[in-house]
Amino acid sequence: MNAHQIDYRIYGEEMQFVEVELDPGESVIAEAGALMMMDDEIQMETIFGDGTHQGGFMSKLFAAGKRVLTGESLFMTVFTNEGRGKKRVSFASPYPGRIIPLDLSELDGKVICQKDAFLCAAKGVSVGIDFQRKLGTGFFGGEGFIMQKLEGDGLAFVHAGGTIVERTLAPGERLKVDTGCLVALTQDVDYDIQFVGGIKNTLFGGEGLFFATLTGPGKVWIQSLPFARLADRIFANAPFRGGRKDEGSILGPIGNLFDGD
Repeated sequence: MNAHQIDYRIYGEEMQFVEVELDPGESVIAEAGALMMMDDEIQMETIFGDGTHQGGFMSKLFAAGKRVLTGESLFMTVFTNEGRGKKRVSFASPYPGRIIPLDLSELDGKVICQKDAFLCAAKGVSVGIDFQRKLGTGFFGGEGFIMQKLEGDGLAFVHAGGTIVERTLAPGERLKVDTGCLVALTQDVDYDIQFVGGIKNTLFGGEGLFFATLTGPGKVWIQSLPFARLADRIFANAPFRGGRKDEGSILGPIGNLFDGD
């Protein structure tokens, strides 16, 4: 199924959104809750999965149910221009970072990405799950045994935190990445997990026990601020935890002793 040919524009710096321009009859699919705004005469419809699976109700339900394994909703939303002229619909990033446009027709028709990265895509792009075949990758991959796969020949948009770096790996070239910082990779890139090694590195390194080892050829996208890392920092300094704020305090952490911490 050929994907719809959509135009787009990305706005913003730290908190971006993508504006998709639809010709009459064109559609875009998006994760539930990603909508920011849309023009009049764009119709919104909630569907099972991404709408690319044909067949009866049970077939569609099974295809949509696999999305639950990646932590996503059973449902997606289709936005269709049912007017006469060009119409626009916008989708916002869920936290500070960058929106990455991926033209699947230029990436051999498939990109594998972390399970919460997908934002929206032209209708006709298949959004599924990709199991990591290697046992070590499954148990120690950090982002889990299951990742998302985007397949087709249209435009797809993924979101990741902080600054995004795109690297093109030559055949046999290897890159070691923190498992949480890996955003996406093309299907030819070999993805494996490597133990950091060393007692001091393991106990005191603070970088985790495993690296994602990526071997070319292919493209990879790396983020500087994984959401889990951002959430950990916010939680560590949240006032509801009951500790005192140390910054600027004369006593600093010692003051927490008087709070019973």
